[in-house]
Amino acid sequence: MNVNLSYPIGRFTPPDVISEEQINEWIREIADLPMVLRRTVESLSVEQLDTPYREGGWTIRQVVHHLAESHLNSFIRFKLALTEENPTIKPYDEQRWAELPDTKNMPIEASLTLLTGLHQRWVFLLATLAPEDLQKTFYHPESKETVKLAKNVGIYAWHGRHHLAHITGLLERMGWV
Repeated sequence: MNVNLSYPIGRFTPPDVISEEQINEWIREIADLPMVLRRTVESLSVEQLDTPYREGGWTIRQVVHHLAESHLNSFIRFKLALTEENPTIKPYDEQRWAELPDTKNMPIEASLTLLTGLHQRWVFLLATLAPEDLQKTFYHPESKETVKLAKNVGIYAWHGRHHLAHITGLLERMGWV
């Protein structure tokens, strides 16, 4: 079987109707990610952390730092959408961020800790939202898309699984598990 190393779980495809049950499942996935990620990477050596998950891809270290950065940006986008009328969010160049010294060289513990606290806050917020809150939106100027918060919950549940699959796929291919 030939796995797409860039999208090992496929691209995010939202359901036609996002039910309350679906939202709750996505919130559980967001809640679980920090613990699952920590268990997956905590025993890796420096050499393993600095191994790209695919040719031309980020290292495991960069993926861990990226998850913290990306999810922090998403949390802020949620807060903006909840407090402003369809705000235009600020995109960022994640590829250039991944090349900065802290992302390429810093130990991963700070990002694992950040992700844990951030997800505690995010999950608390998500669990308190009314259905009408999940219909609030933000505008993404790069994709030119108005994004509902309900869909964005799914995007970030998928995003965590997506990058976790990058890491676990590499661990399996290298025989490190």
